[in-house]
Amino acid sequence: MATMTIRNLDDELKARLRIRAAQHGKSMEEEARSILREALKSEPLSGKELVQRIREMVEPYGGIELELPPREPMREPPDFSGPEFDP
Repeated sequence: MATMTIRNLDDELKARLRIRAAQHGKSMEEEARSILREALKSEPLSGKELVQRIREMVEPYGGIELELPPREPMREPPDFSGPEFDP
């Protein structure tokens, strides 16, 4: 097994880790290992997977219908040709 030292850890973060470890009945080292294991156990979701997960969450409720606002004509771009814009 490898060993890792974490330097420059904020005092508040260390205190929060100590409290969380105590709440779970673990040492600070074991709690840190658990946090790392949980954070790194899966790959981030791709866009397609994220859409599928959201769909799975809302379908039992009949889905969600979002009302889209009407599209408006595109605005004219600003005019930067005046003398106040010359270098």
